[in-house]
Amino acid sequence: MSDPLTYHTRFSPEDFDAQYNLRAGRPDYEVTVIPRWTKDSEAARSSLSCRLDIRYGTGEKQKIDVFSCGDAGAPTLVYFHGGYWQRGDKSIYSFLAVPFVAAGVNVIIAGYDLCPTVTITRISEEAREAMAFIWRNATDLGLNRDRITVMGHSAGGHITQMMMATDWSAFGDDLPHDLIKAGIPVSPLSYLEPVRLTEALNAGIRMDAAEAEAESPMTHHPPATQAPQMVVVGGAETDEFHRQARMYVDAFNTDTRAVSLYIVPDVDHFDELNVLADPSSTFFSKTCAMLGLT
Repeated sequence: MSDPLTYHTRFSPEDFDAQYNLRAGRPDYEVTVIPRWTKDSEAARSSLSCRLDIRYGTGEKQKIDVFSCGDAGAPTLVYFHGGYWQRGDKSIYSFLAVPFVAAGVNVIIAGYDLCPTVTITRISEEAREAMAFIWRNATDLGLNRDRITVMGHSAGGHITQMMMATDWSAFGDDLPHDLIKAGIPVSPLSYLEPVRLTEALNAGIRMDAAEAEAESPMTHHPPATQAPQMVVVGGAETDEFHRQARMYVDAFNTDTRAVSLYIVPDVDHFDELNVLADPSSTFFSKTCAMLGLT
């Protein structure tokens, strides 16, 4: 069997682009996908009880939006958006809060600064700052800091894995080692070298080989606790995204740490978020189970 960390070496530049440059495969992305999410998110912010643009750090985009279900003791879901670390904004993803708030979950959509203004290394640091801020300020935010689950999509999936790898008690003396109770990396980038070799993407990220190695969950950031994780990938995603998901599950699922794989049937990298937002979907139900809802 091929080494999962070297399999990509047989790829040509054209192969990398086809596997990882996903927007190129969705010509409707800018005219349909993003406008729909933006419209639905505007409606979510208008209809839900929310506090917007709460600053957790000094960076321009270091802000969170908090959507309340009205129960401070409810589970807390923290969501990090995707965009290959160089695109996107938390405001586009408010729509994801709607079904979870209705199900009795407090939701946080987290923003972070983007490449090339900052590095991927700095983005991971910002995400840790966000999580520490949320835990330390949970009472003021109306949240239960003992029921935190982290979820993220694509680059946000990578961020989720990096958060699951953090020993929080080492990051801050006041923070518990098991600050995060569950993780849901959706279409994560678990190993960054193939992304670095995708020229169209790395032109904006500006990641070198050393950073790709150092910031890869597969090579330097295994889970720090036994908290369960559900790794998700769309059934119609590229082979490489399936490989990125499976290698993480294969590496870190153990008898004492449940790291499962869920394949969302028949959807690509983008439409899987529409399935997540559907409260009748299996994806939504499985996510609620990870949150501790029955």
